[in-house]
Amino acid sequence: MVLIMTRHYKTLFVALTGMLLLSQGTFGQRALLNYADKQAGLENYALAAEAYADAYSRKASQETAVRLAETYGKLGDYAKSYDWWSKAVSMEGSDRDDYLGYLNSALRAGRWEDMGPLLSKGGYTEADFPELDFGGIRALYGQRANVKLVPVEGANSEGSDFGTTLDAEGTLYFSSDRGGQEVPGRPGVRLDAKNNIFSTERDSYTGRDFYRLYGYGSDGEVSVLVTDLADVLHMNDPALMAGGEVIFYTAFVAKTKLKGSRDFTNYPGIYYGKLGSGGSITGSTAFPYNDHVSHGVMNPFVDTELNRIYFASDMPGGYGGYDIYYVEYDGEMNFGTPVNLGPEVNTPENESHPSRSGSRFYFSSRGHTGLGGMDVFTADHLNGEITGVMNMGIPYNSGGDDFAYVVASDGRRYLSSDREGGMGLDDIYTVEDLYKRLVARVVDCEGNLIADGYESELVKREGRERLETRRGDGGELLADLDPETDFGLKIGRKGYFSITDDSLSTKGFAGDTVYREYRLAAIPYRTPVYVDIVYYDLDRSEIRKDAEPVLDKVGELMNRYSFMDLLVGSHTDSRAGDAYNEALSERRAEAVRGYLSRYGIPGERVRLEWYGERNLVNDCGDGKPCAEADHQLNRRSEMVLEAFPDPGKQYELPGELRGKDVCDRESFFEALQKEINAVPTIYFDFDRSTLRQVHRKELERVAVLMGRMEGLELYIEGHTDQRGSDEYNRTLSERRAKTVMDYLVKRGVESSRMRHEWFGESRPVNDCAAGDCTEAMHQQN
Repeated sequence: MVLIMTRHYKTLFVALTGMLLLSQGTFGQRALLNYADKQAGLENYALAAEAYADAYSRKASQETAVRLAETYGKLGDYAKSYDWWSKAVSMEGSDRDDYLGYLNSALRAGRWEDMGPLLSKGGYTEADFPELDFGGIRALYGQRANVKLVPVEGANSEGSDFGTTLDAEGTLYFSSDRGGQEVPGRPGVRLDAKNNIFSTERDSYTGRDFYRLYGYGSDGEVSVLVTDLADVLHMNDPALMAGGEVIFYTAFVAKTKLKGSRDFTNYPGIYYGKLGSGGSITGSTAFPYNDHVSHGVMNPFVDTELNRIYFASDMPGGYGGYDIYYVEYDGEMNFGTPVNLGPEVNTPENESHPSRSGSRFYFSSRGHTGLGGMDVFTADHLNGEITGVMNMGIPYNSGGDDFAYVVASDGRRYLSSDREGGMGLDDIYTVEDLYKRLVARVVDCEGNLIADGYESELVKREGRERLETRRGDGGELLADLDPETDFGLKIGRKGYFSITDDSLSTKGFAGDTVYREYRLAAIPYRTPVYVDIVYYDLDRSEIRKDAEPVLDKVGELMNRYSFMDLLVGSHTDSRAGDAYNEALSERRAEAVRGYLSRYGIPGERVRLEWYGERNLVNDCGDGKPCAEADHQLNRRSEMVLEAFPDPGKQYELPGELRGKDVCDRESFFEALQKEINAVPTIYFDFDRSTLRQVHRKELERVAVLMGRMEGLELYIEGHTDQRGSDEYNRTLSERRAKTVMDYLVKRGVESSRMRHEWFGESRPVNDCAAGDCTEAMHQQN
């Protein structure tokens, strides 16, 4: 129950010693209704309800039933309000407006499921009541946050308890109208002078004790806070400034006289003072925008990060009812000009109880689409601006009044509500997570959702308890996650790299849903990542000394990268018969496997192929005269290191490749290729563009590499030393680049996969313009 209260006063010069009793002998029917109407006009709803009920018992009328329904609604007794509306709409004289009140009371009483039958009962449809957002309300009832509300044991009473703030020691401060403790020196004030009821103890709005501020300590004791503010009646909405030494609060201060007026309304205001360790509030100071006889100011929230005080007020210039404002303040407690949060937050109805935590802003409202009473709303709070207001839904909100949502500095969340099932009229609840939702999209490299055909395993990292996962209607991976827990998730599909996410956690996560997207990448089976060649003497299969460094590197790489195996393709030149050369090439392949065994490489990781003289690299076939250097190029074993060589095996993503884009096949292996696939530098003799024999072997390796890695492209640069003219050297560098490109084209590399440029002497490794370089330095250029 949230009451936005004002107090009306009229000076009387009659001293009464007690309450005038309402009885059948005191008032007639008309006088009784007049009395009830007057109390309702003064917002003394408890007295008004009593008088209306008495009048109805004497003579039942539709008008009186409506007034009773409205009065109980003002008191927040939505069950009684609904009962009286039920009577009112069943009586002669009821109209559409009465039925609208009936439907609103049903919402506030938590009877949404009865809405359809109620409409049919009255002969109405949803279209007859555009004031009610049936679609929005239906959507709110259709979704439920994964939280539960737990009453704060020890803080709640049979009265009204609400509005919380927490200090660093764990003391919870709140408002309550519980009885049983007297505040010294409370003044006697005529709260209800117009009806001649003199009271120093009760609030005639509710008929209960005044609100005071209390502290609920970690020792389980509840103690009242005592203020030095004179003539204070109600105190509520405590809000601590960081450090806990200054407390803001809302107060009704008794004003029974106003110069020049016999009738006036008393409004609430905000005060702040120093909070002592014993529960005393001293140095109480009025907020500069209070005006107790003009407008209300209430519900302070201190935002020490932005140096703002948020509050609710019905001061002139708003959007209607109570709006939410803020003022900025400095270290000397000087306050700026109030800023209205605008129509995104404020409506023609009442907004109240603002608070902020991180990038979220919270407030309560009767004007936005809700479940019936006052609902809690949240919005984005970024760069000081508030956007995207949305109802927090069930169970944060109910058909009753739900308000004063705050997130304490330790992360605990508090909410006040008069929902059914509470201990008193209003109760304070903590919000606890039932679980967080995991919503994960599993997609392929093109971003297409993979709805099935994969397996998932979700475990708690501590204890390795396995948790259930399921698929959503859209194919998403769904799971319920315990709060404040670390998880491990593994997703696997045949022929794809498994995904392992050990960063999945709900620790410190304030939202309801954890969203993830995982990309499953196909395993690039038998992808060549390194190519080299070893050469043999004529008619021999022994590993030569010049081949040992090449094989040593291969052995080291295979030991370092367990996901790589070696494919060996061995060849001979054309001299000798086909059968002999077939056997010779097999022995050469076996020699490679045998050499690598010294590195502990098992034989099954070295796949052998042999071709005899079938795959010559040049035109040196049977009977054709060729130089020995050309025959040498054919006596070879081409070695290709293949990543993920077994198409029937499910490989895990290697640690060396984590963090790489698994969907970009080339960049996927970029780090490895930088290490193991250094592109050779081809050197030329002075003033020449013909290939040296030694570099033909280097280019053979490049040709094999390009043949195996179809997506690979080659960039060729031509350079010269600085001897000769600029123009001549530029032409020479062009011929050198073209020589390399032409050689590779003859070896079967498409020219479209190569790009060549020439720079002459413009990019020397060594600056030899002064002519003081050695021949070796010139060679490097």
